Amino acid sequence: MTPPASLQLVRLLQLASPALPVGAYTYSQGLEWAVESGLIRDEASAGRWIADLLGHGIGRYEAPLVAALMEAWTAARHPEIRRLNAEFLASRESLELRAETVQMGFSLRRLIRDLRDERLAFVAEQIETLPEVAFPVAWSGVAAQWGIPIEAALTAYLWSWAENQVMAALKAVPLGQASGQRLLAGLGSQIPAIAADARVRPEAAWSNLAPAFAIACARHETQYSRLFRS
Repeated sequence: MTPPASLQLVRLLQLASPALPVGAYTYSQGLEWAVESGLIRDEASAGRWIADLLGHGIGRYEAPLVAALMEAWTAARHPEIRRLNAEFLASRESLELRAETVQMGFSLRRLIRDLRDERLAFVAEQIETLPEVAFPVAWSGVAAQWGIPIEAALTAYLWSWAENQVMAALKAVPLGQASGQRLLAGLGSQIPAIAADARVRPEAAWSNLAPAFAIACARHETQYSRLFRS
């Protein structure tokens, strides 16, 4: 049974909330090193960094992956779920990025059990068979089983990522709250088009090629002074 639209929205807000206990706030995904190196030094440079990664990295690989995973969860295609989980883990450009998605996936797997929601029993059973579960795999399973439309889920997933990046910039640059809201307004205006593209982007066109991002993530691993885990 498809839940009413109002309940779908509530569940989606729960999934995208900073209060979701998966530890996302402890990660900057290379942004902290970009600040340390001087690539990010103010509101404008932070906005360019986050927007470029949103459009050319997260939007062209992670978001289409979430869409494909939601379809696989809905159709109960177990081998496809396992394949996409393995490919996402293999796509992580640095040790920290891989550890991040595994830790967040582990935390979400535990939360799924603790929620005691019968609708999520299938997701809980399937991800328990994975030695390591990537965060998008567990997240997409919950979204699918809660009956959330794919494009709405993609919009929320992208927003949650962008919000976390802006919060990291506020701490690391640092920036003021008004700067953060301006950044979020600009990024938010781009998300609907990115989500719509991700919904129909074929796997052959997926791409996470972002060399500067990969270098930033790798160099963060040896950064002397830092606030974030990645």
